Amino acid sequence: MKELIDDLVAEQDYLDAALAGVPHERWDVASPAEGWLLRDCIAHLADSDDLAAEIAATGEFPQREEPPGEGVRRGRQVEALAMSVDELTEWWRQARARLETALRPLDSKTRLPWAGRSLGVRSFTTARLMECWSHGLDALEAGGVEAVDSDRLRHVAHLGYATRDFAYLNRKMEPSAAPLRVELEAPSGARWTWGPEDAADRIVGTAGDFCRVVTQRIHYLDTELAAEGDAAREFLRVAQAFAGPPGAGRQPSGEH
Repeated sequence: MKELIDDLVAEQDYLDAALAGVPHERWDVASPAEGWLLRDCIAHLADSDDLAAEIAATGEFPQREEPPGEGVRRGRQVEALAMSVDELTEWWRQARARLETALRPLDSKTRLPWAGRSLGVRSFTTARLMECWSHGLDALEAGGVEAVDSDRLRHVAHLGYATRDFAYLNRKMEPSAAPLRVELEAPSGARWTWGPEDAADRIVGTAGDFCRVVTQRIHYLDTELAAEGDAAREFLRVAQAFAGPPGAGRQPSGEH
């Protein structure tokens, strides 16, 4: 857990530092997330880290009144439209500091409520890292900053593989029973694997590509992932490592 929380904090700090040089006017540029500006991506992280911190501190899902939404904006994203970039950034920093403080003493086996179900603290923490990384991709693209992948992606890749059944059930589909092997090259060059070595269905490629697919930041046809077998290709079409209703995902470039 210590290593996982350290990686969560490192991912948050990396995104904070990467956005620090973005001119304030670019925070109102549209991001790849439909209907969200760059500032909406960070407001979402701040709001959800605030919520996660309260849940981690109390063990309960708070009964708080949700501010009215506006289009695809939810929670305090609407309020954040009136914040300066410095105010928004400070809100996010305080929220994630409270989250770290609340997570540090927890046992990894403790279960916490989240999005209509309970998660073990390890999965709860991994989900926060995944959210920071994936929404960070959108924020960085809007800011004109090239994202730099790190081996912290191992947590995101594991979550993507582990949520295979969820991705099917979330779409009211029968989960595939076919064994699946995933072999990924880490940013450091290390090799990460999941699933039986002799599985006929396989996905091979870089961790960056795989993690972007399971967080629906890119269509799998626009990656260099190699998928062998119908079950492997089907998984790449439905993969969803985050909670909530089925995501629309990103459309392919049309060059296929």
